[in-house]
Amino acid sequence: MINKVDKNQERLVRHKRVRTKVSGTSERPRLCVYRSTSQIYAQIIDDVKGVTLASASTLDKEVKALCNGKSKTEQAKIVGEQVAKRALEKNISEVVFDRGGYIYIGRVQALAEGAREAGLKF
Repeated sequence: MINKVDKNQERLVRHKRVRTKVSGTSERPRLCVYRSTSQIYAQIIDDVKGVTLASASTLDKEVKALCNGKSKTEQAKIVGEQVAKRALEKNISEVVFDRGGYIYIGRVQALAEGAREAGLKF
């Protein structure tokens, strides 16, 4: 019998391995990315306090209006710009990027580039 590879389970293993090394502090919080089949989410997290400082996703009202009729990659870039804008409003300029076990290509890369263009430093 052929067993099909569970790609999400492999992603979770990669994510757990990366999370042992990557942690967000109050000086340099963690920008965490979650990507579903149709949406993309980004959070800036202070792991010391266990608090989400800023977030954005394609489901937010203002982001949804900007994303109307665009491809998923373009939507991810808009989400990156929005989360960076919200972080800069809270005086957060430097973050640690946590790609969530996903390969750094496509939507994850577009989100990171959008955040960099909006002023966040990785």
